[in-house]
Amino acid sequence: MIRFPRKKVCGVEEFNNPQLPGRLGNKNLELRDDHRADGRMLGAMESRGLLVPATELPINAESSLQELLAFCAESEPVYEQLNEDAMSGLPSLVGVTTELEQIIGIDGNEIKLYIHRPKKMDKPLPCIVHLHGGGMVLMSAAGALYDRWRSELAVTGLIVIGVEFRNAAGALGPCPFPAGLHDCVSASYWAADNLAEINGAGIVISGESGGGNLALASCLKAKHDRRVGVIDGVYAQSPMISNRYLDKDLSLISLFENDGFGLDCQMMGTLSRVYDPTGANASNPLAWPLNANKKDLEGLPPHFISVCELDPLRDEGIAYTNKLRMAGVTASSRTINGITHVADMVYRSAMPDVYDASVADVKRFADYVCRSKKKNN
Repeated sequence: MIRFPRKKVCGVEEFNNPQLPGRLGNKNLELRDDHRADGRMLGAMESRGLLVPATELPINAESSLQELLAFCAESEPVYEQLNEDAMSGLPSLVGVTTELEQIIGIDGNEIKLYIHRPKKMDKPLPCIVHLHGGGMVLMSAAGALYDRWRSELAVTGLIVIGVEFRNAAGALGPCPFPAGLHDCVSASYWAADNLAEINGAGIVISGESGGGNLALASCLKAKHDRRVGVIDGVYAQSPMISNRYLDKDLSLISLFENDGFGLDCQMMGTLSRVYDPTGANASNPLAWPLNANKKDLEGLPPHFISVCELDPLRDEGIAYTNKLRMAGVTASSRTINGITHVADMVYRSAMPDVYDASVADVKRFADYVCRSKKKNN
């Protein structure tokens, strides 16, 4: 359990004050007892054994890289199975076709692209380049959670390209930064270069959690490559972009308020070492986009960032939105109340309205930026 600093915050002497939310008000609070939490989400988490108080991690900031990689290799199948269980029992989606494309990335490696689209396409449609979660370290675009997400988006009238990028650990690793970012950028450029062939109306890069990091970073990299004009928008969900998980600061209060609610800051901070083993990129905005300055952000396309109320990562997504606005970028955000990190994607069966609202929001944003592109051309 973290120890909260005894500083004056919001007019109180220390965080452990009942007037404050979450673990600001009670540093020993469990998620099941937080009155803000959606009961349907809690029920789904309970059924999967996810409300049991966390045990001490077998790894920490002092663990060797090999120990961290071994932990990731052991953990990845567990997370994949949890995602598969979450999607089991759902009715099949009709009206969607899927295909596999293989491209060569800017590093000369092969990259698999999983392309989902509506069966009937009588006009060009917005194209979503989707980057899956997993902290840039774990998981696969072929997983059940992401396969379903792409199809759900495609049903609404979108082309969705899932990118099988290299991970810093697990079955698709170990390939630390910038390998995965290069793959995501390669896929985005491929989609832009083949937009007419895939019958696309514009390019939106989207992702959640670690994929949200990569979505934001891909746009920054495109600006660096002088290709930002091919990207029409970025939609990030609960992006993991600060790398302030071990050495927290008060500018991101949700790291204190929601630590341990679905995500654990010690775990995130420890696994961040796998993404950047030497720490050489700790202040590099391409690795951790919250480090971006005004010059980095100026001239970027419209952004939308969705965050979750009970997520430790909530405030870094909001902070990035504010940075974008200050740089003159069209940027908006929303907070989904009552849920933990990307629960809007995971608990499809328990909270279909929350899931559908997130699908609809991605669709709305993609339609908006593509209409704007058409109007300006």
